[in-house]
Amino acid sequence: MAGKKGKHPKGAKALGKGDYKDLLEPLQLELVRMAEWLQATGLRLVVLFEGRDTAGKGGAIKALSEHLNPRQCRTVALPRPTERESTQWYFQRYVAHLPAAGEMALFDRSWYNRAGVERVMGYCTHADYTAFLHQAPQFERMLVDDGILLFKYWLCVDQAEQEQRFAERHQNRLKGWKLSPVDLEARQRYDAYTRAREDMLAATHTPHAPWTLVDFNDQRCGRLTLIADLLDRLPDVEVPNDIPPLVPLKGRPHRERYRVLEPIAPYAPDKRGDGNEVR
Repeated sequence: MAGKKGKHPKGAKALGKGDYKDLLEPLQLELVRMAEWLQATGLRLVVLFEGRDTAGKGGAIKALSEHLNPRQCRTVALPRPTERESTQWYFQRYVAHLPAAGEMALFDRSWYNRAGVERVMGYCTHADYTAFLHQAPQFERMLVDDGILLFKYWLCVDQAEQEQRFAERHQNRLKGWKLSPVDLEARQRYDAYTRAREDMLAATHTPHAPWTLVDFNDQRCGRLTLIADLLDRLPDVEVPNDIPPLVPLKGRPHRERYRVLEPIAPYAPDKRGDGNEVR
């Protein structure tokens, strides 16, 4: 896939919304072609999105997937394991979400929770953690050997930028759901997360499943960089367009008709209050 990588030097002016949309659109068109190629070949694609809290994993996944068929492209964001899942093989609950032929799965955090938040916050034992570092490359070797295209991205963000994003979430009720007690505790452990990441990379950055780090201090530039990199690393294969032509309808178009129920009244902003209840 012929993506065009962009660079955003540190300290450069943040990418404007208009320029971002202009640059994103051709990449999203390539993503649509990539999805068609996946379906035509029956290949399977897995992309892991990892990184610190507020790095921008959700926004990157949205930019990548918003014009793709949700039946083909699924986002996987698993909650904490249940009591039963906690007694299973650690990788077991992730296996159930791997794609079938022609599909792609985008993991908003993944099995690497064990190497990050679980290690830093003390949610797993040291034995669990060391076993994970040993088993993860073997697990990923099996995925790749079975034909899965596996890409692992770590989204980087400086602590000062992270603090600004935490403050925005704290002040904006529309984003408040993104701020949990665990997130607030993680603020105090920036260096611990850095050490955990470096240890994780040392153990799991392998030739068959390498990591790619992307600067997300400017989230818009980060999304463009990540998508372009993904496209650049996939084969440049064109799939013939087999969509039939849109033949004009015969006669005049019909209007909706209702016998049992009618649509509810249109939205009226003046009846919704002044919005002061939302800070």
